[in-house]
Amino acid sequence: MEEIKSTKRDPYQALRYREFNVFLLLRFAMVFAWSMQFIVIEWEVYSLTKNPLSLGIIGLMEIIPAVSMSLFAGHIVDQREKKSLLVKCIFGFSVISFGLFLLTWPKVVGGWSTHLILYSIYALVFFGGIVRSFMGPTIFSLLSLIIPKKVYPNAATWSSSVWQIGAVMGPALAGFSINWIGVHWSMCLVFGFSILSLIALSQISQKPIINPKMGESMKDSLMEGITFVFKNKIVLGALSLDMIAVLFGGAVALLPVFAQDILKVGSEGFGILRAAPAVGAFITMLVSAYVPLYENAGKKLLIAIFVFGLSIILFGLSTYFWLSVFALFLSGLADGISVVIRQTILQLKTPDHMRGRVGAVNSIFVGSSNELGAFESGATAKLMGAVTSVVFGGSVTLLTVVFTALKSPTFRNLDLKRDMDDHQKLE
Repeated sequence: MEEIKSTKRDPYQALRYREFNVFLLLRFAMVFAWSMQFIVIEWEVYSLTKNPLSLGIIGLMEIIPAVSMSLFAGHIVDQREKKSLLVKCIFGFSVISFGLFLLTWPKVVGGWSTHLILYSIYALVFFGGIVRSFMGPTIFSLLSLIIPKKVYPNAATWSSSVWQIGAVMGPALAGFSINWIGVHWSMCLVFGFSILSLIALSQISQKPIINPKMGESMKDSLMEGITFVFKNKIVLGALSLDMIAVLFGGAVALLPVFAQDILKVGSEGFGILRAAPAVGAFITMLVSAYVPLYENAGKKLLIAIFVFGLSIILFGLSTYFWLSVFALFLSGLADGISVVIRQTILQLKTPDHMRGRVGAVNSIFVGSSNELGAFESGATAKLMGAVTSVVFGGSVTLLTVVFTALKSPTFRNLDLKRDMDDHQKLE
């Protein structure tokens, strides 16, 4: 028992496995590159059109293939070797980022019309959505194969934190790099990070396929994955809550509008606004590594998303630059807690042979809701204005949290301590 207790208190438990450290570098590089690319392209498209709806179209172009292909991708992931599949995904992303690098090069598109440039960007973003539908489930599945089960809770904390930091630092650097080196060379940085992730992946060995139903028909496979998620109220609740928060609280999709037209702080101020959530996410990583979030996980998740909603409303109402920065910092802090808890729930509650399919459902609920949230924000901003759109989204998030807390006492009282203890005793 003493050995178990000391292991539980080790905040660096997962980091003692070499391949997991490589995995963290790989995941950071890919999340950083993908999120940076999205923001650079948002800035370029809005600069070309000055239409907030065009920002929503970017999100729509990625979510259509990402959602429609996700369940199929989850089935393929559970049937294939994970490292080889991930190599194909990263290579596909590299091709897309290089294509966007060319589309932002005046020497290449100098004689092109604005519409032709836009449609070409949208096309590459669409193909990126296909790649993304495979990448999310593959990474989720690979994590469980490079560490023992007893380390899952600690590994989920580090993995989620690194994801969160990459997801906010990528856009933050995008804002600064647009100001320092321009859109074109910013896309060159994105391409460089995708190559870095390929190099890191080469340091991870191939893993066995853990699936007792190899060759199972796609229909039966998909139904099993969907049934598992919708019958597991804890998993479904965590995914649904985060989906609503990201879908309606996605104020960051409108940051180009706020930076250019409302706060009037230009690309440098845009970079600071994008960096603010990164600081909050970094603090989350430091705290969550030392202070476990699995105890009273339900209450902590509800509080975190409620604070996230409040911070989004504050950002929408603010006309002062530094108050807006603080609101975004608070949103990053709260969202980081939410991500860590959700990923811990998924790692602890998902059987090994279903990780691809559950990861695919997670991509539909949460991953793709970033892009759908961008479309929702762009569309509502076009209809009711950017400020009203952001406040509306934050208010929907608050109402969802209150409704869940009142109607789902099982989720509200969720405590993952027993699950964590069971995994600690394994091996």
